[in-house]
Amino acid sequence: MFTCGGTGGHINPAIAVANLLRERKPDSRILFVGGAGGMECTLVPKAGFQLETLDPRSFRRGFSPKAIWHNLTGAYHTALSLGKARRLIRTFQPDVIVGTGGYASFPLLKEGARVGVPTCIHESNAVPGLTTRMVADQMDRILVSFAESRSQYKRPERVQVVGMPVRQEFLYTRKEDARQALGLDERPVIVSAWGSLGAREMNKVIADFFRLEQEAGCPYQHIHATGSYGWRWMPEYVKERGVDLPGCSGLEMVEYIYDMPTWMAAADLIIGRAGASTLNEIAASGTPCIIVPSPNVTDNHQEKNARVLADRGAAQIIHEADCTGQALFREAQVLLNDPARCRAMRRALL
Repeated sequence: MFTCGGTGGHINPAIAVANLLRERKPDSRILFVGGAGGMECTLVPKAGFQLETLDPRSFRRGFSPKAIWHNLTGAYHTALSLGKARRLIRTFQPDVIVGTGGYASFPLLKEGARVGVPTCIHESNAVPGLTTRMVADQMDRILVSFAESRSQYKRPERVQVVGMPVRQEFLYTRKEDARQALGLDERPVIVSAWGSLGAREMNKVIADFFRLEQEAGCPYQHIHATGSYGWRWMPEYVKERGVDLPGCSGLEMVEYIYDMPTWMAAADLIIGRAGASTLNEIAASGTPCIIVPSPNVTDNHQEKNARVLADRGAAQIIHEADCTGQALFREAQVLLNDPARCRAMRRALL
């Protein structure tokens, strides 16, 4: 059983491991358990795996009436999810439960450990997330991406450094094949995304980036994934900024890039956040990147993630407070006009 949820950064690593398990042990029975209404409801069935959903709720700090009511209803839904997790375990009889993060994974990991099923959780970031902290002491194994994070756990003897799972396509898709498959011309290719949910202010930055590309005569082929929240408002916002996407050859906006390994292989530049999953996919594809770490994360872990690449000369970091459409466009121009630096970044990523 795999359990994950919320964002692509939690879901895609689980799918990568499940794909390898299915390849090496074709007779394996695999079941995913995620959250109701999350991205896993799209990504997991699309990858060809069965999905069951739970409905746990997060908790809020504070004692305001709104926070108290939220936490009371959250406790009720989490209790229901623990009960369903118990029934799923009893029915499926798993040999092992693997969690890759997201609050939706809490009930299954908690119940699995309680009834004695071998359990492990994979923590992709340098700093343990909330779900990892809640269940770590009960896990048989804690799998981490960064050796430096071992010291943050009470039982380091249970911690194993395994790196970050990525799909094999990120490693082996050739640039020429990818560009041909996507029907791209000879112009440089930019891929941008701020995560599977989207980030409102950073999506506005990309709208200005689009406008500047249009004014420059569309010198690049640029695809941007808005994320699920961004897709609700960004198409109209881009029009209001004077960007004619249908009329500007090479500019494309989508909610989510499902064939990301192909696009990353084809890309000359990737623009995005510093989630561990994203950074490892970038490293696997060997594509130069501009990283804008999110400041709204636990213990500033995206900044720490990004520094791992930047300190090797493999990434250019722009802090969100300094990231305007103009600044981002200018930095992209500098990189794409410097083939020697791009080659050095590719070497540093390998």
